[in-house]
Amino acid sequence: MITNDRGIRDLKHDIATEVCKLAWAGRLNDEEREKIVYQISPGPKPEYRCCVYKERAIVRERIRLACGMNADVTNDTKNVVQVIRPACDDCPTSTYSVTDNCRFCLGRACINTCKFGAISKGERRMQIDPEKCRECGMCAKACPYGAIIHLERPCKKICPVDAISWDEYGFCHIDESKCVHCGHCIHACPFGAIGSRIFLVPIIEDILAGKEVIAMCAPASEGQFGKDIGMASLREALKKTGFADMVEVGLGADMTAAYEAREWIEAKKEGRKMTTSCCPAFISLLRHQFPKQYEENKSSTVSPMVAVNRYLKATRPGCVTVFIGPCIAKKGETLNEFIADNADYAITFGEMTSLLESRNIVLEPVQGEYQEASLHGKKFAASGGVAAAVLEVMREMGEDTEDISLFSCAGGAECRKALAMLKAGTLKEDFIEGMMCPGGCVGGPSRHKAELEITRARTELLSKADGRSILDNLKNYPMDSFSMFRDGHRE
Repeated sequence: MITNDRGIRDLKHDIATEVCKLAWAGRLNDEEREKIVYQISPGPKPEYRCCVYKERAIVRERIRLACGMNADVTNDTKNVVQVIRPACDDCPTSTYSVTDNCRFCLGRACINTCKFGAISKGERRMQIDPEKCRECGMCAKACPYGAIIHLERPCKKICPVDAISWDEYGFCHIDESKCVHCGHCIHACPFGAIGSRIFLVPIIEDILAGKEVIAMCAPASEGQFGKDIGMASLREALKKTGFADMVEVGLGADMTAAYEAREWIEAKKEGRKMTTSCCPAFISLLRHQFPKQYEENKSSTVSPMVAVNRYLKATRPGCVTVFIGPCIAKKGETLNEFIADNADYAITFGEMTSLLESRNIVLEPVQGEYQEASLHGKKFAASGGVAAAVLEVMREMGEDTEDISLFSCAGGAECRKALAMLKAGTLKEDFIEGMMCPGGCVGGPSRHKAELEITRARTELLSKADGRSILDNLKNYPMDSFSMFRDGHRE
């Protein structure tokens, strides 16, 4: 796992693993869940918080999330990303603070500049009243010593849609009307005060019930677990766990590219600009903040996850589908009422490893290769990969792509910039490829290793893929048996 929040990740992993063990044993009840609380935080001294009682309160809410429930028993939110309130209490409520660099100078530039009377003399330095401060920043600019600094909560700072604020007690609040479920805030919080609902328990229950549960591994999977663990290894391990099968979502990327290519060709002829549709966080941003462009410019083709889900539902009726990848937003996509016939569940790589560990299964190299996607479909996971695959399909169709211009944006700031230009009518490019994570899906918030490690291993794994074309690959699948459009309608 990446190491910037390893302690939090280890805690989450341990809790999820224990919850899974109980689910497999059919003993996931209130009494057994409480035993996990004392197993994680036995006391009498706390391991990582101010007191053992706060630790246990945090563990209880994390257990609820691990069971697919809301963290707070009194909260009826439907949001996938949630605040663990007992863990959220140590961040400053005022974003401007006076440091020890304050010389208590005679000029009082900070006081003279503040228009709200928020600054006064303390015993040894100036002080800022958070009740009066309007966070204009003028005092920080005026101080000749640079003694006033701007402190921004990590969760708020990283949120690409300004969905995070806090109440009068300092507790973080997520605005559900703005949240795009990107999950960046989860790993940004140094106290682990934000988490997401985990759907491992219902998956285990479906396996135990004898249902045909099929895993769908994202194109970003290759490289996450080293150069020796490819799709074949993941498939083998997941089948040992109880999954009936595993299909690589790169196949769905081929499907998405083929249908988006048709839309791009039509849009180019009409002089209409378009955006891609595979990143659920990007689509949520589009729907929330650019509703007109959502209606007029968004591709109507479904994401690769939804494409593979519909293919499986059409060919294996009654199956249960589980997406596995580095993306929190995919969890939100499975619950999205705007898309018909969606996948049943989505879990992250870390959650998958908890599931494997609960059955004592280890990812190991296996003999032979498993490939259902073209190399272009596999490369969907990196920034620029979606557009490259769509252009490849257009070339395979005999279309000239030389005069097509693209705006590939990765990360919240770049996506907002591209959509703002589209809204203002100043976007020069024909098409926008939008991904909310820097670097694309391989840089997702729940990636399993550091990006450099992933890239190295991924390069070696992808070098082993055959050179099949996208359209030739799709001839092997019954594309006329399911819809590739978001509303579920067929051509």
